[in-house]
Amino acid sequence: RKPKSDNEVITFDELTRFPMSFYKTIGEDLYSDRDPNVIRRYLLRFYLVLGFLNFNAYVVGEIAYFIVHIMSTTTLLEATAVAPCIGFSFMADFKQFGLTVNRKRLVRLLDDLKEIFPLDVEAQRKYNVSFYRTHMNRVMTLFTILCMTYTSSFSFYPAIKSTIKYYLMGSEIFERNYGFHILFPYDAETDLTVYWFSYWGLAHCAYVAGVSYVCVDLLLIATITQLTMHFNFIANDLEAYEGGDHTDEENIKYLPNLSEEVNNIFSFLILWNFIAASLVICFAGFQITASNVEDIVLYFIFFSASLVQVFVVCYYGDEMISSSSRIGHSAFNQNWLPCSTKYKRILQFIIARSQKPASIRPPTFPPISFNTFMKVISMSYQFFALLRTTY
Repeated sequence: RKPKSDNEVITFDELTRFPMSFYKTIGEDLYSDRDPNVIRRYLLRFYLVLGFLNFNAYVVGEIAYFIVHIMSTTTLLEATAVAPCIGFSFMADFKQFGLTVNRKRLVRLLDDLKEIFPLDVEAQRKYNVSFYRTHMNRVMTLFTILCMTYTSSFSFYPAIKSTIKYYLMGSEIFERNYGFHILFPYDAETDLTVYWFSYWGLAHCAYVAGVSYVCVDLLLIATITQLTMHFNFIANDLEAYEGGDHTDEENIKYLPNLSEEVNNIFSFLILWNFIAASLVICFAGFQITASNVEDIVLYFIFFSASLVQVFVVCYYGDEMISSSSRIGHSAFNQNWLPCSTKYKRILQFIIARSQKPASIRPPTFPPISFNTFMKVISMSYQFFALLRTTY
């Protein structure tokens, strides 16, 4: 899409359009209650429920495969091949569950952000909206491509490989394999119709998991980007103030405590996300170190997507902390000497409040930042080292 010029107004909906539209491809519409088309609303809801029923049916098959093989004489490598996929599926399920529980709160948060969003060109230049929009879209695009590449590669590689071998390389049989290890309650390979029905059901299952996994993080990115934009605007405005030209009221900027609401909505989701990601990274790394070339490529994509997902969340958590901390420094660095006593007291309050910067604080974890990323990597390596000693 052609980027907008500096003289065109960027709407709030443009900043959330990508995750909202992407989410609708699996039937999730956060604003469904406001949709006047009742038929469309219920069709989307039916499509979403049907997709997750199909998804969780295959997850049960993955768990059954894992239990059967871990209790048999199968090697640890083969038994744990499905473990990263189970962890990814649990994360997708839990994120969707958390979003469903917090749907109304998230919609209210988005409404509050929309209410304070700058509407005219001049205000958007001061807020640097164009920069934040461009940066956010780049991160969202790269992050989504990488995560969806994982699900697509696992889903379609077996079919593409079998097609090439059968039609182009003269193989006598069409190999009927699946991208994920599933224990089916029926013969899913002998009959071609049953095979393709099961195969495309599994492909849709992977797509549902990928979209639900990605979109919650995209919504987190969208909300933190706008909070960061407001924090930096306040910091720049405070620091540029020379004193004496305006009244106290005109120089006191107000921002609702939306950052705490972001923490309330996403903190528990991120806790489970980091715990599961540690295990996923561990098992994916284990497969990379002990598998054949084909599996190494597939699991390396999986490994990379999990690392990037954790890094992106930690990056935006760190941005939230640093931008909100700037407000206190800017309040002190401005020319406050000619200001009234009342204004100076307000600055004291702002500086004191900035000592506890806005952050996302998952239970048992420190506030999300780059240090959290290192902690997750450390946890993953500890699990990996333990797994390698038993192999």
